[in-house]
Amino acid sequence: MFAMILAAGRGERMRPLTDHCPKPLLCVNDKSLIEYHLEQFRQTQITDVVINHAWLGHLIPQALGDGNRWGLAINYSDEKACALETAGGIKKALSIINDDYFMVVNGDIWTDFDFSTLPKKLDDGVLAHLVLVENPPQHQRGDFALNKHWLQNEGEEKFTFSGIAVYHRRFFEGLNEGSVALGPIIREHIKKRQVTGEFYRGHWFDIGTPERLKQLDSMLRE
Repeated sequence: MFAMILAAGRGERMRPLTDHCPKPLLCVNDKSLIEYHLEQFRQTQITDVVINHAWLGHLIPQALGDGNRWGLAINYSDEKACALETAGGIKKALSIINDDYFMVVNGDIWTDFDFSTLPKKLDDGVLAHLVLVENPPQHQRGDFALNKHWLQNEGEEKFTFSGIAVYHRRFFEGLNEGSVALGPIIREHIKKRQVTGEFYRGHWFDIGTPERLKQLDSMLRE
């Protein structure tokens, strides 16, 4: 199974830390955020990884190489100086991804979610499966509701999209090349009843500020 790590963001809120380092290479407990993902992949059936990059992107291949030390094959999707948004970045990387189904995870999160539990295939007509988590303090409104295993755009209780998902490549059919946001695309597919999901109660951190990076570092060291 292919996996894609999204690593092209500028990380404006993480400045000055990201002035000289891409956010996924920032370290907690002496290890970069992106390495935690690669170590988890090694424990699953994932063998091929695509990483997109833009801001200071040359530093990511320098740090990770071809993936051999994790028993993985890493390819890179270079978005140059101007990062594409999430859907646009995935669309560009599809030429590297050979499978119909593939996993995507944000490079700037930390989680103990077990990637091996994600579905390897989706039911007929379903084009995406998202992992939702409790709403963190910085995102109390949440993103999507969950009705059994179906995602809904609205509902009495909404949860936060973790940045972990499985997609069928047809999810991105018809998108224009260039910068395209992911959220509106997900919402359109939800209307067509093409998106399932699950709720995860374990550890999940969105590393959006230096303060949150310090909190995670302290937790892991303890």
